[in-house]
Amino acid sequence: MPELAVARDPAAITPPARTRGASIGGVGVALPTTVRTNAEIAERLEVDEEWIVARTGVLERRVAAAGEGVAELGAAAAARSLQAAGVDAEEIDLLLVATMSHDHLSPAAAPLVAETLGARKAGAIDLNAACAGFVSAVALGASHIESGRARSVLVVGADLMHGLTDPEDRATAALFGDGAGAVVLKANDWESRIGPVVLGADGARAPLIKVGREEARIRMKGPDTFRQAVDRLSESTLEAVAGAGSSLQEIDVFVFHQANKRITRAVGDRLGLPRERVVDCIDRYGNTSAATVPIALADAAETGLLRDGSRVLMAAFGGGLAWAATVVDWGLDGGDDA
Repeated sequence: MPELAVARDPAAITPPARTRGASIGGVGVALPTTVRTNAEIAERLEVDEEWIVARTGVLERRVAAAGEGVAELGAAAAARSLQAAGVDAEEIDLLLVATMSHDHLSPAAAPLVAETLGARKAGAIDLNAACAGFVSAVALGASHIESGRARSVLVVGADLMHGLTDPEDRATAALFGDGAGAVVLKANDWESRIGPVVLGADGARAPLIKVGREEARIRMKGPDTFRQAVDRLSESTLEAVAGAGSSLQEIDVFVFHQANKRITRAVGDRLGLPRERVVDCIDRYGNTSAATVPIALADAAETGLLRDGSRVLMAAFGGGLAWAATVVDWGLDGGDDA
């Protein structure tokens, strides 16, 4: 296995002194009911279904119905997250929606989600870091809790990618899907269960993944994006694990952005990770951008891989270029209004 150096001294990403800790749990997911298989896409692109699977790992994806938007799916996922966490919407101080497929230029999705939920005292903000948006939003939410500015934060990742996908583009037509996922962050009076968060960006390589305003279609340079994704996910994983004072062997669940099955496999192989501990669910959902990490968390919970007390590595990479990674000890038990 090639040697990978930790790019930054773990001390450099250690957060400042906290006034309280933050916990994470209560994952909820919302998916459109329409399932689109590879058959019709393969016919349109004049390829066979095995060609799609070999290049992406995707067997099917969900597609939103006409009129179904980011705010609607995000609110449904958020409601399920609150229910799973046993938290009332009126307890939420801050609601963050990570998305790159906004229903409108304005209003943002977050205030609409807050209104649907009845989270009337919550600040509500959209965040766009493309596929890295959800993990980036967890970093911001945890910081608000740890600094004493909030007690409860709701983080949503929601994207409707089929509307941004060119159906004739072989590089992207079969890759993307629609979906939403959410988690709850809560204050506690003991050590934070969300580790230092590695955040990075490389705007010089922004042309590798772009969505122009006029065309409104995602364009991606596949081979270059693949190499960057594997490098950045691998490096940020090592940084996050080192920053948390842990090791790869101590991580119970690896939840990477579900960008492409080949990328997930390449990262796992480079780091020498046991495949049974790496969540791989892109075959059923496709790449849902900011929603992939919470959807993967829910998938791990459903299979029993993720449970309270699990040590989880979350890492994502996307357009910008931007990436984010952190280690969390899963579970809200003991969270309170510290």
